[in-house]
Amino acid sequence: MSDGTVETVPDWRTLVAHQRPEWPDQVRLDEVVADLAASPSLVTPQECDTLTARLAQVAEGKAFLLQGGDCAERLDNLSTQAIQRKLRLLQQMSVILTSASALPVVTVGRIAGQYAKPRSWPTETVDGRTLPVYRGDAVNGIGFTQAERQPDPARLRRVYDASRYTLDVLRAHTYDLHQLRERNQDFVARSPAGVGCGRLVRRIGRSMSSMDARGGASGAELFASHEGLLLDYEEALTRHDRGSGRRYAGSGHMLWIGDRTRQLDGAHVAYFATIDNPIAVKLGPATTPEHALALIDRLDPDRRPGRLTFIVRMGARRVRDLLPELVEKVNASGAPVVWVSDPMHANTFQAPSRHKTRRFDDVLAEVAGFLEVHKALGTHAGGLHVELTGEDVTECIGGSAELGFEDLHRNYESACDPRLNADQALELAFLVAEMLG
Repeated sequence: MSDGTVETVPDWRTLVAHQRPEWPDQVRLDEVVADLAASPSLVTPQECDTLTARLAQVAEGKAFLLQGGDCAERLDNLSTQAIQRKLRLLQQMSVILTSASALPVVTVGRIAGQYAKPRSWPTETVDGRTLPVYRGDAVNGIGFTQAERQPDPARLRRVYDASRYTLDVLRAHTYDLHQLRERNQDFVARSPAGVGCGRLVRRIGRSMSSMDARGGASGAELFASHEGLLLDYEEALTRHDRGSGRRYAGSGHMLWIGDRTRQLDGAHVAYFATIDNPIAVKLGPATTPEHALALIDRLDPDRRPGRLTFIVRMGARRVRDLLPELVEKVNASGAPVVWVSDPMHANTFQAPSRHKTRRFDDVLAEVAGFLEVHKALGTHAGGLHVELTGEDVTECIGGSAELGFEDLHRNYESACDPRLNADQALELAFLVAEMLG
């Protein structure tokens, strides 16, 4: 807990920014950054504060967080229809989860800024040829040519414009509870997974009728989040709020630090300590309780509910062993963090066809382990963070449709990591809802 002492936060520019691209033209980068710094913020401080308030409810055990979307957004796939399909899927899942848990669901997309990716290696080799690795459309192109893989600062401006367009769609998007119920019923009717979901669908129907009676049949809050990986971009869009004097990242409502960039002496932690948005940190299996507590001291010294979320990605086979001590020691410190399960990233492997993939059963097993740990400790399992799409892709194997390795080539569209398709995401929501219920 902060003792009132003001700690000087080092300027992130003086520290090591892990995963920072090797921009070939510093002059051009400076020009783009200056252009972004003179552009309007994409989100408002008021919207960010609203999300902090909603996440405070999650920290207090009075709400549940659903965060989901693309592994890596693509500039050439930008369309109103695709954005709306993604938002509708998240809302369908939210309805399922809130009806089962009897808790309001805070819905946050991995959207409107998820254009950069951390990578394990700086290069990749194909057929004996080595080029810089693809780091997301904010940095370079996915095509395996020297020209495509050259980092280009001009892409940062394109990402800003695409994110602004996406947020315009998000803010204009509304839904009708009856349509969501019909879509969920349609899924149950046509999916093998739906056989065991009928009782839950009826419960959802009753819950929706109650919401209708209270006047809740239209509109819902939707927020945007992304990994704050490219600090040149994030700093350029950071603004001081004249009313409060506080400092906000203007690129998204919620930003997170990845498992590869959470070094206590690194640039990302230093930058995140200076902004007042709700923030998150990904914690992988190597995270120690001491490191988690140190992150809290750096990023949430005032212990403000809703400020800090820990997104844990331990793996289906290790979550029950690694998570308890982490939760126990953080909980004992009194820090009001939100605990969220990312059941995707630690369960990735390479198929015989060399596609990256994930098993649906592994994803489900990690969520089950996460929920079991919190139940045993008497703490609140605060949410779910998943990579998904509203499209009918074949990137993850398993699920009631029994997708196999042989199906991966049919419609594998991800630029980086595999996503659950719409049916797999709904199936996961129903199964998690049964666990919560």
